[in-house]
Amino acid sequence: MNTLSKLATALALGSILAAPAFAAPETYVVDGTHTFPRFSYSHFGYSTQLSRFDRTTGTVVFDKAAKTGSVDIVIDTRSVDTGFGTFNEHIQGEDFLDTAKYPTATFKSTRVVFDADKPVAVEGQLTLKGVTRPVTLTLTSFQAMPHPMLKKNAIGANAFTVVKRSEFNAGKYAPYVGDEVRIDIAVEAIAP
Repeated sequence: MNTLSKLATALALGSILAAPAFAAPETYVVDGTHTFPRFSYSHFGYSTQLSRFDRTTGTVVFDKAAKTGSVDIVIDTRSVDTGFGTFNEHIQGEDFLDTAKYPTATFKSTRVVFDADKPVAVEGQLTLKGVTRPVTLTLTSFQAMPHPMLKKNAIGANAFTVVKRSEFNAGKYAPYVGDEVRIDIAVEAIAP
Protein backbone atom coordinates (compact mmCIF):
# COMPACT_ATOMS: atom_id res chain seq x y z
CA MET A 1 0.00 0.00 0.00
CA ASN A 2 1.46 3.35 -0.93
CA THR A 3 1.87 6.21 1.52
CA LEU A 4 -1.05 8.20 0.10
CA SER A 5 -3.42 5.22 0.49
CA LYS A 6 -2.20 4.64 4.06
CA LEU A 7 -2.78 8.30 4.91
CA ALA A 8 -6.30 8.27 3.40
CA THR A 9 -7.17 5.08 5.31
CA ALA A 10 -5.84 6.56 8.57
CA LEU A 11 -7.82 9.77 8.08
CA ALA A 12 -11.01 7.84 7.28
CA LEU A 13 -10.56 5.58 10.30
CA GLY A 14 -9.81 8.58 12.50
CA SER A 15 -12.95 10.39 11.39
CA ILE A 16 -15.06 7.28 12.08
CA LEU A 17 -13.57 6.87 15.55
CA ALA A 18 -13.97 10.57 16.33
CA ALA A 19 -17.59 10.70 15.15
CA PRO A 20 -20.09 11.23 17.95
CA ALA A 21 -21.73 8.05 19.22
CA PHE A 22 -25.46 7.78 18.70
CA ALA A 23 -27.51 6.46 21.58
CA ALA A 24 -29.22 3.25 20.68
CA PRO A 25 -32.56 2.10 22.02
CA GLU A 26 -32.13 0.21 25.27
CA THR A 27 -34.35 -2.69 26.30
CA TYR A 28 -35.41 -3.06 29.92
CA VAL A 29 -37.00 -6.11 31.57
CA VAL A 30 -39.94 -5.47 33.90
CA ASP A 31 -39.02 -5.97 37.55
CA GLY A 32 -41.90 -8.08 38.91
CA THR A 33 -41.04 -7.21 42.50
CA HIS A 34 -41.64 -3.50 41.88
CA THR A 35 -44.35 -3.55 39.20
CA PHE A 36 -47.97 -3.69 40.28
CA PRO A 37 -51.02 -2.85 38.17
CA ARG A 38 -53.95 -1.76 40.35
CA PHE A 39 -57.58 -1.16 39.53
CA SER A 40 -60.26 0.80 41.35
CA TYR A 41 -63.99 1.23 40.92
CA SER A 42 -67.03 2.57 42.76
CA HIS A 43 -68.80 0.00 44.91
CA PHE A 44 -72.48 1.09 44.96
CA GLY A 45 -71.27 4.63 45.64
CA TYR A 46 -70.26 3.62 49.18
CA SER A 47 -66.53 3.46 48.56
CA THR A 48 -63.82 3.12 45.95
CA GLN A 49 -62.50 -0.41 45.98
CA LEU A 50 -58.82 -0.96 45.20
CA SER A 51 -57.27 -4.24 44.06
CA ARG A 52 -54.03 -5.22 42.38
CA PHE A 53 -52.32 -7.91 40.32
CA ASP A 54 -49.26 -9.52 41.88
CA ARG A 55 -47.55 -10.94 38.76
CA THR A 56 -46.54 -8.81 35.79
CA THR A 57 -43.89 -9.40 33.13
CA GLY A 58 -42.77 -7.56 30.03
CA THR A 59 -40.26 -5.31 28.35
CA VAL A 60 -39.83 -1.61 27.79
CA VAL A 61 -37.66 -0.10 25.05
CA PHE A 62 -36.50 3.48 25.56
CA ASP A 63 -34.44 5.70 23.29
CA LYS A 64 -34.09 9.15 24.83
CA ALA A 65 -32.09 10.58 21.94
CA ALA A 66 -34.59 9.52 19.27
CA LYS A 67 -37.57 10.18 21.58
CA THR A 68 -39.05 6.78 20.89
CA GLY A 69 -39.99 3.76 22.89
CA SER A 70 -42.27 0.80 23.23
CA VAL A 71 -44.01 -1.06 26.02
CA ASP A 72 -45.10 -4.70 26.09
CA ILE A 73 -46.74 -5.81 29.36
CA VAL A 74 -48.36 -9.12 30.35
CA ILE A 75 -50.47 -9.26 33.52
CA ASP A 76 -51.30 -12.62 35.08
CA THR A 77 -54.99 -12.02 35.87
CA ARG A 78 -55.02 -15.11 38.12
CA SER A 79 -52.79 -13.12 40.48
CA VAL A 80 -55.57 -10.64 41.32
CA ASP A 81 -55.45 -9.61 44.96
CA THR A 82 -58.57 -7.95 46.35
CA GLY A 83 -57.45 -8.36 49.94
CA PHE A 84 -59.98 -11.13 50.55
CA GLY A 85 -59.38 -14.69 49.27
CA THR A 86 -62.91 -15.73 48.29
CA PHE A 87 -63.47 -12.37 46.59
CA ASN A 88 -60.37 -13.04 44.46
CA GLU A 89 -62.22 -16.10 43.12
CA HIS A 90 -65.34 -13.98 42.49
CA ILE A 91 -63.35 -11.44 40.43
CA GLN A 92 -61.68 -14.31 38.52
CA GLY A 93 -65.10 -15.75 37.56
CA GLU A 94 -66.81 -15.64 34.16
CA ASP A 95 -68.73 -12.43 34.94
CA PHE A 96 -65.53 -10.44 35.43
CA LEU A 97 -61.99 -11.55 34.47
CA ASP A 98 -62.82 -15.15 33.45
CA THR A 99 -59.27 -16.23 34.25
CA ALA A 100 -59.96 -19.88 33.41
CA LYS A 101 -60.42 -18.84 29.78
CA TYR A 102 -58.30 -15.66 29.74
CA PRO A 103 -55.39 -16.04 32.21
CA THR A 104 -53.59 -12.90 31.04
CA ALA A 105 -54.24 -9.30 30.08
CA THR A 106 -51.79 -7.52 27.77
CA PHE A 107 -50.84 -3.99 26.85
CA LYS A 108 -48.84 -3.34 23.67
CA SER A 109 -47.88 0.20 22.83
CA THR A 110 -48.38 1.75 19.42
CA ARG A 111 -46.76 5.11 20.24
CA VAL A 112 -44.91 6.83 23.06
CA VAL A 113 -45.62 10.57 23.36
CA PHE A 114 -42.73 12.78 24.55
CA ASP A 115 -42.61 16.28 26.02
CA ALA A 116 -39.01 17.42 25.66
CA ASP A 117 -36.87 14.45 26.78
CA LYS A 118 -39.47 12.62 28.87
CA PRO A 119 -42.35 10.40 27.86
CA VAL A 120 -45.72 11.72 29.06
CA ALA A 121 -48.13 9.19 27.56
CA VAL A 122 -48.17 5.76 26.00
CA GLU A 123 -50.81 4.92 23.43
CA GLY A 124 -51.55 1.28 22.81
CA GLN A 125 -53.87 -1.69 22.77
CA LEU A 126 -55.22 -3.28 25.95
CA THR A 127 -56.45 -6.85 25.63
CA LEU A 128 -58.62 -8.04 28.49
CA LYS A 129 -60.97 -11.01 28.50
CA GLY A 130 -60.34 -11.55 24.79
CA VAL A 131 -61.32 -7.98 23.82
CA THR A 132 -58.74 -5.53 22.44
CA ARG A 133 -59.36 -1.79 22.68
CA PRO A 134 -57.17 1.33 22.31
CA VAL A 135 -56.16 3.05 25.53
CA THR A 136 -53.79 5.85 26.46
CA LEU A 137 -51.71 5.60 29.61
CA THR A 138 -50.96 9.01 31.11
CA LEU A 139 -47.58 9.10 32.84
CA THR A 140 -47.56 10.98 36.14
CA SER A 141 -43.85 10.33 36.71
CA PHE A 142 -40.88 8.93 34.81
CA GLN A 143 -37.27 8.32 35.77
CA ALA A 144 -34.33 6.89 33.79
CA MET A 145 -31.03 6.51 35.62
CA PRO A 146 -28.53 3.92 36.83
CA HIS A 147 -30.03 1.80 39.61
CA PRO A 148 -28.12 2.71 42.80
CA MET A 149 -28.01 -0.88 44.10
CA LEU A 150 -27.93 -3.02 40.95
CA LYS A 151 -25.48 -0.75 39.09
CA LYS A 152 -27.45 -1.21 35.86
CA ASN A 153 -29.53 1.23 33.83
CA ALA A 154 -33.12 1.31 35.03
CA ILE A 155 -36.36 3.12 34.34
CA GLY A 156 -39.52 3.63 36.34
CA ALA A 157 -42.88 5.23 35.83
CA ASN A 158 -46.34 5.65 37.23
CA ALA A 159 -49.20 5.72 34.75
CA PHE A 160 -52.98 5.50 34.65
CA THR A 161 -55.94 5.15 32.34
CA VAL A 162 -59.71 4.77 32.73
CA VAL A 163 -61.68 2.08 30.89
CA LYS A 164 -65.26 0.88 30.90
CA ARG A 165 -65.41 -2.72 32.03
CA SER A 166 -68.60 -3.26 30.02
CA GLU A 167 -66.51 -2.70 26.86
CA PHE A 168 -64.44 -5.75 27.88
CA ASN A 169 -67.45 -8.03 28.50
CA ALA A 170 -67.10 -7.61 32.27
CA GLY A 171 -70.01 -5.25 33.00
CA LYS A 172 -72.03 -7.31 35.50
CA TYR A 173 -73.85 -5.19 38.12
CA ALA A 174 -73.18 -1.92 36.26
CA PRO A 175 -74.07 0.84 36.92
CA TYR A 176 -74.42 -0.03 40.63
CA VAL A 177 -70.89 -1.32 40.71
CA GLY A 178 -69.09 1.33 38.67
CA ASP A 179 -68.60 0.67 34.98
CA GLU A 180 -65.60 3.01 34.89
CA VAL A 181 -62.46 1.38 36.19
CA ARG A 182 -59.26 3.31 36.80
CA ILE A 183 -56.14 1.28 36.09
CA ASP A 184 -52.91 2.50 37.67
CA ILE A 185 -49.54 0.88 37.14
CA ALA A 186 -46.31 1.44 38.98
CA VAL A 187 -43.56 -0.07 36.82
CA GLU A 188 -39.85 -0.49 37.19
CA ALA A 189 -37.63 -2.15 34.59
CA ILE A 190 -33.95 -3.00 34.56
CA ALA A 191 -31.48 -3.31 31.67
CA PRO A 192 -30.16 -6.89 31.47
